[in-house]
Amino acid sequence: METVAKPWPALWALVLGFFMILVDSTIVSVANPKIMEGLNTDINSVIWVTSAYLLAYAVPLLVTGRLGDKYGPKNLYLIGLSVFTLASLWCGLSGSIGMLILARAVQGLGAALMTPQTMAVITRIFAPDKRGPAMGLWGATAGVAMLVGPILGGVLVDGLGWEWIFFVNVPVGIVAFILAVRLVPSLKTHDHKFDLLGVALSSIGLFMLVFGIQEGEKYNWGTIAGPISVWGLIIAGIVFLALFIVWQAVNKGEPLVPLHLFKVRNFSLANAAITTMGFTVTAMSLPLFFYYQLVRGMSPTQSALMMVPMALFSGVLAPFVGKLVDIVNPRYVAFTGFVLMAVSLLWTSSLMNADTAIWLFLLPSGLLGIASSGIWAPLSTTATRNLGPREAGAGAGIYNTTRQIGSVLGSAAIAALIGARLAAEMPAGASQGASGASGQLPEFLRAGFATAMGQSMILPAMVVLVGGVMALLFAKPRAVDAIYAEFNGAQGQPKSEVPRH
Repeated sequence: METVAKPWPALWALVLGFFMILVDSTIVSVANPKIMEGLNTDINSVIWVTSAYLLAYAVPLLVTGRLGDKYGPKNLYLIGLSVFTLASLWCGLSGSIGMLILARAVQGLGAALMTPQTMAVITRIFAPDKRGPAMGLWGATAGVAMLVGPILGGVLVDGLGWEWIFFVNVPVGIVAFILAVRLVPSLKTHDHKFDLLGVALSSIGLFMLVFGIQEGEKYNWGTIAGPISVWGLIIAGIVFLALFIVWQAVNKGEPLVPLHLFKVRNFSLANAAITTMGFTVTAMSLPLFFYYQLVRGMSPTQSALMMVPMALFSGVLAPFVGKLVDIVNPRYVAFTGFVLMAVSLLWTSSLMNADTAIWLFLLPSGLLGIASSGIWAPLSTTATRNLGPREAGAGAGIYNTTRQIGSVLGSAAIAALIGARLAAEMPAGASQGASGASGQLPEFLRAGFATAMGQSMILPAMVVLVGGVMALLFAKPRAVDAIYAEFNGAQGQPKSEVPRH
């Protein structure tokens, strides 16, 4: 274990950059109506601003963790931070929806270079029994950033314009770069081979699947062009992803995803659970902010302030949860968090009518913050508890990839569901007009639009319950430690190494 004398300054330096890239996963949701107005586009196109970022973020994560192992996590982090910061400037300067989507994809690539390095450094500089508070901070950063994003976005959009949700990253990125250069240690590197076929299969498969799901409603789930159909694209995406998994199993070199890691029960379950969390956090934001702004006529700042109870509870409670998971079985904490999150989302869904008293939404918002604080740290601690130095990059890459894949699928699925529910609940011919609206809807359209958004909120609530089931199945941490100690003792390996059984 490559412990360092002062690991916390290094962690704080990394957390600043990590916070910035996660804020950008959700900050666009509150700005969508203004981007639609400013760039003269519609709901489906503007959702691609988020999906392009998430897709470009998710796909490279499997290999960027390995790049960190090979060339040093500090070096990869600094390169990614530079790409992200410059792409943020490009996003703010974009004059068309196509240019903005392209810039967001480059921004996502920068985020993909950075994220695994933050988790890998924590895994390598903190001993397993000291990692709970560190992962608590990492988890709190993830939770708070994904909740604070809409609040910050609302203030910036109303005060300065939608472009500033991207421009604000430039000074933050410069400060984060200086801090990382000074405080993050240069760790020992490990040589790796790179599975290019695995990268190709996973990238093509994920893009086909996401494009098919998100664009399905636009093409009435039929033909896109020539012989290409929506369902054909989705099925082809699933086939490519299945081939990717098969290739990972038979690859005799160094596969992109070391499948032996999934033989560890808690690693597998934590990855499944964080996928549902990524899905839910991304999917819940879109219908909620469309409701606040298009049905209730709230400004971006006003709608973002509805998330303040969520951010406050999550931020205050998360550090305590980080300490708690070192002494309490994480599965109980995470399970409670997942269930409370589902209750909060269903509660919110039930309130989404055209005339509900707006203050009532603050109650499930607060419950959502309490729920979120109990999820991030237990999952990240459980996933990384027994990763050794050689596995840190791959393990962190896999964990962050599954979270981002959940986010990508959440964005695509909620886009498809919103389109379907608008078509079902709005008057004939009105759903297309509503999907391109940027101000408050006419009164006769508000009830149907509110119902469609409320129904859409049920999807993330159901998905997050699956995460609760995964968390409830976690094995006791001490029992897993004993298995590792027995295996490593028999093999004469360092206790931090992950068994390859």
